[in-house]
Amino acid sequence: MKSTPARLRRVMNLWPPFLFSGIRVQAVSADWRYARVRLKLAWYNRNYVKTHFGGSLFSMTDPFWMILVMECLGRDYVVWDQAGGIEFVAPGREDVYAEFTVEETVLDELRAATATGEKCLRWFDVDVKTATGEVVARVRKQLYVRRKRDRVAAPEPA
Repeated sequence: MKSTPARLRRVMNLWPPFLFSGIRVQAVSADWRYARVRLKLAWYNRNYVKTHFGGSLFSMTDPFWMILVMECLGRDYVVWDQAGGIEFVAPGREDVYAEFTVEETVLDELRAATATGEKCLRWFDVDVKTATGEVVARVRKQLYVRRKRDRVAAPEPA
């Protein structure tokens, strides 16, 4: 069964780690270039000082760069999360949002860097913001991207 953005959104919204954390995937564009995620602040997901748990802030962003880049590049590529980090900027005292946009220039860069079968490690950043645009956290994810070995073009004879 082929994955579609609408199916991914529905499944992720029922996925227990998101469902029971107040995380909702609000949108995934038809071309896999954009996603928007909301983390609701509720009594069941607040920390001791009544703000968002740092783990929930990271979780709401965790899978999206990998999924979007994988879907944009297609099945000729291996895409994995390699590393990640989060910087807490302000306490999250209301619902927060993260928006992911994959630019064509980034995809071109990844295709060029992996054309010969070499791996490429690239960082992607996303800000977690309130509805008014206040940054609550900055999240970085490093992706490992490589063209599948059986999909690499053979070198041209000299």
